[in-house]
Amino acid sequence: DVFEQPQHVGHKKIEFHISTEIPAVLQINSEKEEKNGKRVYLYANTEEINNTGFGRIFPAPSSNDKMETEEEDDEIPSEFISRKDLEKNRLSREEMEKFSVFKNYEPGDPNCRIYVKNLAKQVQEKDLKFIFGRYVDFQSEVERNMFDIRLMKEGRMKGQAFIGLPNEKAAAKALKEANGYVLFEKPMVVQFARSARPKQDANEGKRKK
Repeated sequence: DVFEQPQHVGHKKIEFHISTEIPAVLQINSEKEEKNGKRVYLYANTEEINNTGFGRIFPAPSSNDKMETEEEDDEIPSEFISRKDLEKNRLSREEMEKFSVFKNYEPGDPNCRIYVKNLAKQVQEKDLKFIFGRYVDFQSEVERNMFDIRLMKEGRMKGQAFIGLPNEKAAAKALKEANGYVLFEKPMVVQFARSARPKQDANEGKRKK
């Protein structure tokens, strides 16, 4: 009855009777799209949900990776860069090989301090805080105090910076995600900072000799 007299049947009846045979109804109602505007769009949306091809419209059935990054980004305050933006503006390994600054790149020995070079002239401390602040929990006084940025603006060290992070894990993550990030049209080179202790020990050894 419903299919023979679709124009005279109330909206509720259409919803209840058609829900079990969506494809057939879509074919019949496709010609009446203008008349039954809202109803047709309701069915179309139902089909889009069932059809995996419309993932961008209904992102609910997304991959585990995407869900993990979303959960991770939710924990990062909006005042810092998102992981998506980091990935979007970061060079791939193939692209890095084209730059001489990455020619003999080595990450160095893991520690909680990182060294950044190849910075553009206009880079300021706030730019580095925007990027590396995402690896610090500012609600923790300890982590907040350990976060330290030293940007060199003059002399031979110009265009370089040392950044202290709360722990080795945070520094390793920062190195992995920020190395090759293009800031003001120049890719950053991120490495673990070298410790000064071995040099001091070596000098002491020479003095004793």
